[in-house]
Amino acid sequence: MTTPNHSSRKAFIESLGATCKNWIWSWSFVNHQEQKIIFGEWDTHISGDRSLILSEDWEIENGRRNNGYAQSVEHLRLVAEEGYELYTFKIMHSDERRNADGVGPAKIKNFKRSITRKWLLKQNGEWFACDEPTMPALPEEVSQPELYLEGAVREVKVNAYERSAQARAACIDHYKAVCYACKFDFGLVYGEVAEGLIHVHHIVPLSTIGAEYKLDPIKDLIPLCPNCHAVVHRGSEVMSIEKLKACLAEAKRRSALAARPHDL
Repeated sequence: MTTPNHSSRKAFIESLGATCKNWIWSWSFVNHQEQKIIFGEWDTHISGDRSLILSEDWEIENGRRNNGYAQSVEHLRLVAEEGYELYTFKIMHSDERRNADGVGPAKIKNFKRSITRKWLLKQNGEWFACDEPTMPALPEEVSQPELYLEGAVREVKVNAYERSAQARAACIDHYKAVCYACKFDFGLVYGEVAEGLIHVHHIVPLSTIGAEYKLDPIKDLIPLCPNCHAVVHRGSEVMSIEKLKACLAEAKRRSALAARPHDL
């Protein structure tokens, strides 16, 4: 959604029907009539397909409470619990007010006069505005786009690994979107709305590799339903696919025995 070229942030936000408690210190804005929450998306906080819009670390600065923090937490509660939609507009950062050590308040150099629909994700005390709806993923779920080279550790809050959307697609193209262990097919059970839904499991956990390697999407990945995926990750060590299938076969055998009519 693009609006006319308003000269100030306040005029831009008001043109969207949104407001805030204070135009000086507010980080976020609300339009209750349209149930929209709007955050500024600083270019320095954008990483891939998501941007950091709020952190618990921002509540206190130099021993003083940031006035905008509580308001933004309430705005995000409206998104998480009341069905409000999240939007962002890009802000270009300026270091003009920071000293030689990089200390000082942020200043807006410029901002984009349009808002974009986003989806909320909270992780480790930080709130992110994401380009796509997020689904909870198990540790070895392959979801992030990159090349077939995987396993290179990168420093964020905790160690994360580069994942490959192409590899996931190649795996599903080979095995189809059906659980390799129990044969569950979301499309057959739920219809078109769930067509293609499946987890992709790393047979060799990335956390045990630690160095960059070339991924074979047929040998190294396998499609699993969320239930089977949860089972293989339940113990301290990842269960092999062979053992998982053996567990399923044994459970099926016991179920069949229990269903047989008993002799009187």
